[in-house]
Amino acid sequence: MSEQCDHNCGSCAQSQDCTHSDQIPQDFIKPPHEMSSVKHVIGVLSGKGGVGKSMVTSLMAVSLRRQGYRVGILDADITGPSIPKAFGVRQKAAITDYGVFAVNTQSDIQIMSINLLLPEDTDPVVWRGPLIGQTVEQFWTDVIWNDIDYLLIDMPPGTGDVALTVFQSIPVEGILVVTSPQELVSMIVQKAVKMAQMMHVPILGLIENMSYFTCPDNGKNYAVFGESHIEEIAAAHQLSVLAKLPIDPKLTAACDRGMIELFDGNWLEPVVEILEKTKENNA
Repeated sequence: MSEQCDHNCGSCAQSQDCTHSDQIPQDFIKPPHEMSSVKHVIGVLSGKGGVGKSMVTSLMAVSLRRQGYRVGILDADITGPSIPKAFGVRQKAAITDYGVFAVNTQSDIQIMSINLLLPEDTDPVVWRGPLIGQTVEQFWTDVIWNDIDYLLIDMPPGTGDVALTVFQSIPVEGILVVTSPQELVSMIVQKAVKMAQMMHVPILGLIENMSYFTCPDNGKNYAVFGESHIEEIAAAHQLSVLAKLPIDPKLTAACDRGMIELFDGNWLEPVVEILEKTKENNA
């Protein structure tokens, strides 16, 4: 560690060789809004885009809500927000003197996304990294999260500014890593896994999306994207494969129509059990 170290490991060129970077300084962790109540924060991360991370986050929220938990989603994908569309939410967030109020979905899941603040959903967010990171941080510090058991953070793909902001500023208890079967994606997801390990954020397990397609004619499962390598990745990093989601046109249609809360699928029930165990361990 340099004598001039300011403890900002995320921007330090020597962080990989620095003994101090083994731990995230607690001084970086920001308190939530004084009117917020959030018990557990879980990040959802992927190594690259296009693997269905936001869909998995949405399904995870729905699965938790069906078990009676109070759930929120912080959409940290500022330049590519999709959470409001999956839930059919077009109402704008209320900005008051007290803070910003998250918007509730039909099943009472609280969400906050940049699209809930923009005049039009199709307005692009053309911002540089620092402003994007600051916005994500404000979604934690300025938004009023009301009595949340599990706050899920839908993170953008990759290991850039937003991931650093989330890991260093928000008390994330663990992350779920979403991947798909392609060999290229398998290689990239290892970068996400290694980043979480470098930041000393516990990895709860891996979720493979688009794992297979069940033929409606013969009931057989087919690996459309080739043989999966997720078990190898999990074994290499001593992780668990928590769920494998199929390619399901009905699920895609439900997201496109904003009806994800009405979709009936139990693939993520094992993940709910893992989160419940995490809650018990941190109680």
